[in-house]
Formats: sequence, C-alpha cells, structure tokens
Amino acid sequence: MRDDDLLTLIAVFVPFSLLSIGGGSAIIAGIQHESVAVHSWISSREFIDLFAISRAAPGPGTMLATLIGWKVAGWWGALVATMALFLPSSLLCYGVIKVSNAHKAKRWHKAMREGLAPVGVGLVIAGVISIFRLAGGGLSALVITVTSAIVLIWIPRFPTLGVLVLGAATTMAIYSLDV
Repeated sequence: MRDDDLLTLIAVFVPFSLLSIGGGSAIIAGIQHESVAVHSWISSREFIDLFAISRAAPGPGTMLATLIGWKVAGWWGALVATMALFLPSSLLCYGVIKVSNAHKAKRWHKAMREGLAPVGVGLVIAGVISIFRLAGGGLSALVITVTSAIVLIWIPRFPTLGVLVLGAATTMAIYSLDV
C-alpha cells in the first residue's frame, strides 16, 4: 500500500461525495469513469462485478467505493474510500439541513428543492446509461428496462417482486427465441 494510492482515493471520492445530488446512484457514472478510464484501477468487467456485489450486499449501493478502495489499497483503501465518500456528504447534509430548516417558508427554499430535483434525475439516468453500456445487455436488457420503467410509471405501487418476475419472464422469452 502506498500513501499516494490513499490520497488519490480521497481526491476521487470526496468530490463525488459532495456532488451526489439525487443519492448514490447519481455518481455511478462518474465513479465508473474515474476507476476504469482515468486511473485504470479496475477493468470494465470488474466494475460491473463490483457494482453487482455492492447492490446485492446489505447497506447502501454506494458501497461500491469500498470495494474499489479495497482493490486499490486493501483494507486501508476500503476504509479511506468509504470515509471519503460518506463523511463529507454527511457533514454537508447536516449543515444544509440546519440552515435550511430555518428558512422553510421562504420562496427560494422551495425553488432550490424543485430546481435540484431534475439535476438528481439526470445524474441517476447517466449512471443507468453507464452501467447499461458496460454490461453490454443488448436488445434483451433494453426491452426489460423499458418494460420495467413503463410498469412502474403506469402503476407506481406495482410490487417490486412483480417487476422482477416480469423481467425474468421477458428474459426467458427473449432467450428462448434466440436458441
């Protein structure tokens, strides 16, 4: 483990922490770009694998940073990357909420909330596109994604398990046509 690896992890994950408007999903594309293209810490395939593990494991999906940190510098890397991603945004959020609560009734407060919503949505969509490209899902993944989105928009209270079953059925139908 080298100290410059730990400093680089901090330099990469602190800005993402402070820019994660919309939640952890909003920074997936940026994390992918930095860890695969810029620093070559992991390959595209490894990124997809680590992303899947972070989503399957209990806890926040952005535990991806922990896994990348571990790949870069072992346990110290995992600790540094995790702290660099979670600590700055937590402190910022605490401070903003303290100040914001004092101004709830003001028009600028409502405008700020409503103005940041599309930014968060756009960042989440960028993350989805990034994962979609890396996974190389093709037509079947596109059909499943669009079908799931339509079902969830059309029937917002549709059970998540139902979306998973429909996705599995669609996948089986598409793959049975390819055989």
